[in-house]
Amino acid sequence: MGRKPGPGDKAPDFELPDDSGGSRSLDDFAGKALVLYFYPKDDTAGCTKEAIDFNSLKAAFAKAGAAILGVSPDSTASHAKFKKKHQLALDLISDESKAMLEAYGVWGEKSLYGRKYMGVERTTFLIAPDGKIANVWHKVKVPGHAAAVLAAAEAMA
Repeated sequence: MGRKPGPGDKAPDFELPDDSGGSRSLDDFAGKALVLYFYPKDDTAGCTKEAIDFNSLKAAFAKAGAAILGVSPDSTASHAKFKKKHQLALDLISDESKAMLEAYGVWGEKSLYGRKYMGVERTTFLIAPDGKIANVWHKVKVPGHAAAVLAAAEAMA
C-alpha cells in the first residue's frame, strides 16, 4: 500500500462517478465535514453491515454537519443494486481505476488463508470542513465503528 495520508494532511482530491449517474468530488463537500469510508465489495457480509450502520446514523451525521460517502472499486451499477437491495440512502462512488484508493493508501496486497491478493483495506477518513484529514480509522472492525465515527464528527462540530 502507498503512503497513507493522516491527520493534518490535506485530503487527496477526487472526482468519481456515483451510483445515480452523476459524479462526486471533494469540492462538493467544501465547508462541511465528510466521512469517507472505503470498503472492499458491495453486498458482502461485513460491507453490508457497515453500510447499514452508517445509513442508520445518516440523520445524526447530518445534524453534526457531516456527509457520508462510501467508496469501493465496484461499478456504479453494482452500487445502485446494492443500495436498492438494502434500502440505503448513502451516496456511493465507484473507483474502478483504483486511483483514489491508491491516493488514500487503502489499495494493496492482502492475505487470506495464506493466499495473497490485491484489495481494499477497510478504512474510514473523517475530513474536516477545511479539507484536512481530522481522523483515520485503519483496518476497521465493523461492530460499533459507525457510532465511533459519529462521536468524532460530533466532537469536531
